Amino acid sequence: MPVKKFNPITPGTRFRIGNAYTEVTTDSPEKSLLAKTEKSGGRNNQGRRTMRQIGGGHKKRFRIIDFKRDKDQIPSTVKSIEYDPNRTAFIALLVYVDGEKRYILAPHGLKVGDIVLSGSSIAPDKGNSMPIGEMPLGTTIHAIETKPGQGAVLVRSAGSSAQLLGKDGKYVILKMPSGETRMILALCRATIGSVSNPDHGLQVLGKAGRKRWLGRRPRVRGVAMNPVDHPMGGGEGRSSGGHPRSRNGIKSKGQKTRKPKLYSNKFIISRRKTGKNSK
Repeated sequence: MPVKKFNPITPGTRFRIGNAYTEVTTDSPEKSLLAKTEKSGGRNNQGRRTMRQIGGGHKKRFRIIDFKRDKDQIPSTVKSIEYDPNRTAFIALLVYVDGEKRYILAPHGLKVGDIVLSGSSIAPDKGNSMPIGEMPLGTTIHAIETKPGQGAVLVRSAGSSAQLLGKDGKYVILKMPSGETRMILALCRATIGSVSNPDHGLQVLGKAGRKRWLGRRPRVRGVAMNPVDHPMGGGEGRSSGGHPRSRNGIKSKGQKTRKPKLYSNKFIISRRKTGKNSK
């Protein structure tokens, strides 16, 4: 999917690099699969701000996505590839032979008119959802479950994919987008292919207003604050601010934040490469 550079006819378009949306086939969503969303503005049920940099944004409706893919052995046809304002990837509208319609995450390269299946004992074709243990080694996959029947929770953002490296009893070994190698139950399902919109990271918003349209408010650097507001604040002139850390004092470079007794730690074979490990 290509991106396009805008002509500098205004200051906001001078540096803007936007999505060309060549894969998107319609701008009219399926009304039966829309749901209402409410914005919090970063406030909790008492009206107090608990998350910073949240607020504003264009009004949008939620697209109900089928992450479980539990309509087995029933063929469906891709009716359209659509833009979803709630996620970075595109979505595909499937129409089953019995007339039911569902949205799924669109795999990269999926086209209108393609036939998509889900279930066991099916061909490992692009867009098909099946147990990972039935896939051939080396398969590129996305939308991965961590518990059978739970629904996809891993590898769902634009352009991401995991790779099936091996099989070990009732587990399979996957290489995740972060570089981490981990085990997952072979009964868990995943979808063949990589997620659509791989050039999402190449976009340049071009102006602060586009960031506000997305519901993100300005973020002030810690070194620009006073000592009472941030651990890195204060100092005479342009001081560095000391060790990089968050507003709550948690170090942002090198400090481990994963829980040491997390139940899923035993499934990780090798950790992702961090800046310290990659040297």
